[in-house]
Amino acid sequence: MIQAVFFDFNGVIIDDEPLQMKAYQEVLGREGLAVTEADYYGSLGMDDRAFVRAAYERGERELDEETLARVIEAKTAAHRQLLEGELPLFPGVVTLIKALKRSHSVGLVSMARRTEIDYVLERAALKGYFDAVVSAEDATACKPDPACYNSGLELLNGRRGEAQIIPLRPDECLVIEDSPPGIRSARAAGMRTLGVTNTVPDRALREAGADSVTRSLADWTPDAVHHVFDTEWGRS
Repeated sequence: MIQAVFFDFNGVIIDDEPLQMKAYQEVLGREGLAVTEADYYGSLGMDDRAFVRAAYERGERELDEETLARVIEAKTAAHRQLLEGELPLFPGVVTLIKALKRSHSVGLVSMARRTEIDYVLERAALKGYFDAVVSAEDATACKPDPACYNSGLELLNGRRGEAQIIPLRPDECLVIEDSPPGIRSARAAGMRTLGVTNTVPDRALREAGADSVTRSLADWTPDAVHHVFDTEWGRS
């Protein structure tokens, strides 16, 4: 039975994959490096450090730690500027998070920097709804490695232990992801998966192994999660 739900961040909670790409293009462009749409969407699951390193490798350029840190800070600043207007949250996601919180543990696992996550959660008044948050700073490897979801479950179970609540198994956790690397990461951690077609087509998520795929989280409720993932029909 699903007792915890982990949300990815970019492409699941906030509709900012195109904005992330634009921020990278702006900042790396000043460094004389091009970022194409294929470059960006072919790198889903990477954190900023891995993405910038890959961009420099494509451009056959040397990259030192000082330049890496400067480029990442500039990208975060550019991304923040692009979010100055109305926050582009996906339809239904806030309602679903709040509804799930009443009966499930809720976590967030992302390769985004913690400062970017916190900025959005604070603006969306969602910061208090997550029992565990894993960001790029906490992860030892990028998706599709399962390390980030293993860390999320460890954090969640640490909190449950403090409250003298039985720890959860991976198969009692549902992960909501928008990318194939994210789906593969969650599956490798032994978790159930719901793919949402905010970023890539249905077929790509199913080929990555998503248990179920949806066009919008606005169509989902805690009852729908139970029906799809906890019933015999959902397990067939």
